[in-house]
Amino acid sequence: MTDREGDREGDHRFSDGEGFDDAYEEFDLDPPELAVDPGKVDPIDSRVVTDTLDDQNIATDDVDAEELLDVGLNYMQINRYEQATDAFERTAQFTEDERLEQEAWVNKGVAHAELEEYDAAIGAHREAINIDDSSEHAATAETNLAYALWEFGETSQALDHAERAVEIDERFAEGWFNRAFFLSERGLAEEALHCIDNAIRLGLRNTKVLEEKAEILEELGEYDEAEEIAEEANEMRERAEQRVMEERTDAQSQGRGQGGSLGGPQSQPQRGQEPQGGFDIADPGQASDRDEEDWRLE
Repeated sequence: MTDREGDREGDHRFSDGEGFDDAYEEFDLDPPELAVDPGKVDPIDSRVVTDTLDDQNIATDDVDAEELLDVGLNYMQINRYEQATDAFERTAQFTEDERLEQEAWVNKGVAHAELEEYDAAIGAHREAINIDDSSEHAATAETNLAYALWEFGETSQALDHAERAVEIDERFAEGWFNRAFFLSERGLAEEALHCIDNAIRLGLRNTKVLEEKAEILEELGEYDEAEEIAEEANEMRERAEQRVMEERTDAQSQGRGQGGSLGGPQSQPQRGQEPQGGFDIADPGQASDRDEEDWRLE
């Protein structure tokens, strides 16, 4: 053994101390707000951090829920339905106003329906109804629930909720139209005709409504009247298409884009096709301000 090796053995002995204490506590730079159970979190959910921080770091008083609802409606206007569902869900989360919460849930259901997420739409509308099943928005929630159930294949339940909508508000034109559609689909054409006539008396007179009435009249054997109604629907469609073309031409000539109106799509099922759209609760179409003499139920 060389002198160098001997020096190495004598000069570099390890300590004979007591060793380390028990294992140190886990070292983590993350704040305690992010201590989330990974077993309960979807690893691809990009919103988990935001959702976790919302409840703990954002006070309800710091959130303008009505403004947040408007954000969701604006997303609906530009067909950004997934973002709209987020906005409406947060509105319902932060508001302390039950009316606004119900409004948010119904709009959330509409957005889910536009995404063809009918199961989620059904859940949202049920949430709205559970808040208050006789409020100003309950009829809209019921008729939208009927539409979502129809798309989900629950046709018998769809008719039940369509009937419930007009029981809550007998002057709800869109509710009468939906009821007419579901009755017609069951072969109850005579009852369907009474319902669609009520919808028209309440001011719901557009191409889809007239086409549905023409179909019902054909089922009843009223072919002459059905043809007249169908012609009126065609004329109405041509006029609407002409207006759209003129507005588009005017917009292009002025060098600006063409914006849509914020009102939301309407739930108007079509014969031979699946129902489409949902009501925008921001303008629920209530007829409470109409003159009582303007219409009469049959």
